[in-house]
Amino acid sequence: MTSFAGSAASARSVRPADTLTRDALAVLQPGFTGTTAPDWLLRRLGEGLTSVGLFGRNVADPAQLAALTARLRAEQEDLLVAIDEEGGDVTRLEVRGGSSFPGNHALGAVDDPALTRAVARELGRRLADCGINLNWAPSADVNSDPANPVIGVRSFGADPHLVARHTTAYVEGLQSAGVAACTKHFPGHGDTAVDSHHDLPRVTVGLDTLRTRELVPFRAAVAAGTRAVMSAHILLPALDPDRPATLSPAALHGLLRAPVAEGGLGFDGLIVTDGMEMRAVSAAYGLERGSVLALAAGADALCVGGGLAGEDTVLRLRDALVRAVRDGELPESRLADAAARVRALAHRTRSAGAGEGAAPAPGIGLTAARRALRRTAEGPYEPLTAPAYVAAFTPLANIAVGDETPWGVAAELARLLPGTEAATRTADSAAAAGPAALVDGLLAVAGDRRVVAVVRDVHRHPWMADALHALLAARPGTAVVEMGVPQAPPRGALHLATHGAARVCAQAAAEALTGRRIPTAEG
Repeated sequence: MTSFAGSAASARSVRPADTLTRDALAVLQPGFTGTTAPDWLLRRLGEGLTSVGLFGRNVADPAQLAALTARLRAEQEDLLVAIDEEGGDVTRLEVRGGSSFPGNHALGAVDDPALTRAVARELGRRLADCGINLNWAPSADVNSDPANPVIGVRSFGADPHLVARHTTAYVEGLQSAGVAACTKHFPGHGDTAVDSHHDLPRVTVGLDTLRTRELVPFRAAVAAGTRAVMSAHILLPALDPDRPATLSPAALHGLLRAPVAEGGLGFDGLIVTDGMEMRAVSAAYGLERGSVLALAAGADALCVGGGLAGEDTVLRLRDALVRAVRDGELPESRLADAAARVRALAHRTRSAGAGEGAAPAPGIGLTAARRALRRTAEGPYEPLTAPAYVAAFTPLANIAVGDETPWGVAAELARLLPGTEAATRTADSAAAAGPAALVDGLLAVAGDRRVVAVVRDVHRHPWMADALHALLAARPGTAVVEMGVPQAPPRGALHLATHGAARVCAQAAAEALTGRRIPTAEG
């Protein structure tokens, strides 16, 4: 086992056990289950835990969330309450209803940084009002690989400079509301065809490409003052042939932290890891060993709340970090520095709750979704005036998005055209029936009603493309709504690209299909 401390003397000079334990707890960002704070979590906050990660399972409504965060801060006033709220497809605040904000790809399609800044500010205001002061967003990944299974619409786009200007705007908007931004996934997860939740992606580009493509948005985020950066569990052999970025001193200390004059990004804020339980790290190194390596490489905070939620995980990692210091595997000064950085950001953002005076802009999300909509018609298309039949071709959701959040246009279309019905078809149903039989079954139920086909990243799913081809051959008048990355050529009598599957994107599509506005409080 490699030693990071270098001598037995350093191991003997460590600080008292209570100080080490508090530092080890301070660098953890754990999760928990339920919508109220469990006793074990409150107890650990009193012992030094300085961060808590929230997920959809912890959120019922804004009032409950505000009460939860207030209860946590009653135990630890300087506390980072973090959440993975990107808007768009990845939402925790509105996990069961769909987001009121379009995601990055829609904002990139509009390409109005002022709009992106306004959306991020309103999102930050809502987070701050709920007592959340650290958002694991924005994604600054350049969508270099159209087959990417985990980034896609979470990216502003494929142009590094477009991504950079919107990352800047997002960071500025979010932090103007008093919520720290955590720009991710450093040094860039966009050029991967593997989901790091399941396996270790490998990015084989050279350092020159990395610097002129992937790193461009991260440089912009650092210049904009992002309070935190999240590392990616990806292997870049040109940077480090052995360890993924989260565990790589070359990536974190030598690239992200190094001064600009020495070729680095000069970042001096908080470095947060992506989920340490993700298999890209945990399968090869184990949870405890991976966490020690991440701290030693330069990470300051260990995110470990998504897949593992409970006291056992906190105790395992606390003890592993203390043991690593005592055994000389992790420099005691490195753990102390990481803990100090966490505490400093927690203190700096302790006032979250007033939104820093941000004026409410409740309609900004729907405004942005309407502007992001792109319409392509093969000829004149008569708006829908009677109940329609929606055929949703549904891919398997990735872990970042989750399968709790509804998507598609059927619910919003039914608000305008009551009686509209929908059917969902998946890769399994397509494989069992074959495209022709699957479409025959759909049309038998649809009858004389006009059909709307809803797809998501059709370019990545051959079964979906085949089913859509069969449907359009049988019903050329079908409208198609693409709610993923619109990489495939537009098809259908009317083709709508929403650039994401947020609820407001569905509202914008339903309005375009009918030529009518949906009455909402958001405008």
